[in-house]
Amino acid sequence: MRQTVQKHAPLVFIMIALTACDFTPRLDAGDDDVTAPASVGELDDGAGSLITGDRLMEAGEYELALRAYYRAGVEDGLSVDVITAIGAANLALGRLGQAEEQFRAALQRQQDFVPALNNLGAVLIERGEYGEARRILEQAFAVDSGSSETIRDNLRLAIARMENQVYDETEQNRPGLIRRGGGRYTLQSSL
Repeated sequence: MRQTVQKHAPLVFIMIALTACDFTPRLDAGDDDVTAPASVGELDDGAGSLITGDRLMEAGEYELALRAYYRAGVEDGLSVDVITAIGAANLALGRLGQAEEQFRAALQRQQDFVPALNNLGAVLIERGEYGEARRILEQAFAVDSGSSETIRDNLRLAIARMENQVYDETEQNRPGLIRRGGGRYTLQSSL
């Protein structure tokens, strides 16, 4: 066996050396023909934290989403979208008081912001304030021109609860979070 190893050792050495001398073309850092698309890894106007928060909300990681929304507020400023997103995360965490404050703060900045109107209406339904919820949801419905089923369903829920209709435990619906276009969240009833 030792003779076989000694006999083939030069051949193995030559094969290893030739493997290292491969002349196939490689990508060079200075190669101008190979570039990534311009949009890879870039997000416009710091929207990254807002999108990250939306994805975390979708995954059910509400506390982490809240942190991402706070980060978006620091990066972009407290826009109506950011304030509404923070309120949605607080609502998902069951912090109705904080969520209501944030939705009201968003509406002070932009009175006709439909997602904040709808979300505030949903919080008010949860708190049992059906009259105000109905008024807010009617306003959202009017601003949205009745095109959103979510608002329509929440308005129906507020009216039904305001009129003291009795529901079976299985029929009672609570407003819930859904995604809006662009990865943002709004509240909707699961009617």
